[in-house]
Amino acid sequence: MDTHEITAPPAITVVTTGGTIDKLYFDSLSEYQVGESVVRKLLTIGNVKYPFEIVEALRKDSLELTDQDRDELVRVVAGLKTSRVVMTHGTDTMAVTAARLASIPGKTIVLTGALSPARFSESDASFNLGMAFATTQVAAPGVYIVMNGEVFPAGAVRKDRDAGRFVRIG
Repeated sequence: MDTHEITAPPAITVVTTGGTIDKLYFDSLSEYQVGESVVRKLLTIGNVKYPFEIVEALRKDSLELTDQDRDELVRVVAGLKTSRVVMTHGTDTMAVTAARLASIPGKTIVLTGALSPARFSESDASFNLGMAFATTQVAAPGVYIVMNGEVFPAGAVRKDRDAGRFVRIG
């Protein structure tokens, strides 16, 4: 009789910070505001069975993030028991936060977001989150940005606002 125990894989922690992925549109205000995170709903709709937990760290547009906010994100991620982390983040300063997270050793950290809110039917949010979730399971420790169907090492990518996508640099 085989007595090998089947153990669950270590959970992936999804750290939410706000950004376009979680934005709501209010017609009366003619502007977007960051709302409650939609990450749990997106993972549920995607029928994700791999264990995960969600930590809501911030609810800010990435252009509003301060050095203190980034210090707090480093503290949160460094303090997680898991070595695999997905971070949802606004796209405008995602590369800046990725650079700050690079100081954390021994973890696979994947940042992703959306160019249009997840609540919009034609959003890239679900696809990007799914890719980030998968990348976190197979990538070596380090910091990555996953957008537009590509996995970029942190420090080798920037947002091209005119093209509406992320591009390699260097």
